[in-house]
Amino acid sequence: MAKSPARTSHDSRNRGTIERSFLKQGLKILGVDEVGRGCIAGPVYAACVSLNYDALKSLDTKTRALIRDSKTLSTAQRQRMIPILHQVCRDWAIGFSSVSEIEEQGIVPATFQAMLRAYETMKESHDLLLIDGKHLNPMLPIRQEAIIGGDGLCFAIAAASILAKEARDDFMRQAALNFPHYDFHENVGYGTKSHLTAMEARGITPLHRRNFAPVTRYAELGHYFSTTI
Repeated sequence: MAKSPARTSHDSRNRGTIERSFLKQGLKILGVDEVGRGCIAGPVYAACVSLNYDALKSLDTKTRALIRDSKTLSTAQRQRMIPILHQVCRDWAIGFSSVSEIEEQGIVPATFQAMLRAYETMKESHDLLLIDGKHLNPMLPIRQEAIIGGDGLCFAIAAASILAKEARDDFMRQAALNFPHYDFHENVGYGTKSHLTAMEARGITPLHRRNFAPVTRYAELGHYFSTTI
């Protein structure tokens, strides 16, 4: 698969321009994005999205403006957008790689695998996949376009970002019920101060990535979670 150069732009007014250029060529396009790559606990998630662009156009301006990088939205905004995205998606799918897979393969291959799992669940074939960032996914058997800042430039990537983020956050909120001292419902696996303090006091859980610092140090010391603390 031939590689294409990464595109980049930081002007939000350009959102959708790249997609329109491909749609005018008659191409069926997908967007893909990952969530959780930089966490120290929990799986990495990815979503793949095929948008109905006519339905997208029918949204009011304020609602359409919320289809952007999931990190710029509040939890309430993302949750409000989920049913709307379901309405404007022709198809969408979620994939993930587990903590053990992240430890065995490394985060980059595990992220690519999560994307592959989402892609393979899509019902229809497509011509082009738009991927956030500067790296293409060697596991995906489809022409790809890498777009730096793609979740701020392409509606399909942004929609994938939101769907993946909420799916992963929901997983971590459920995990917080089993490990209530780590604030997973708030930090969703990122290394916040309270999260690091909990690891120091109570050890690491099966959800912690032992190949990520500072988790590695606690794993080497045998400092594992105990319900008796």
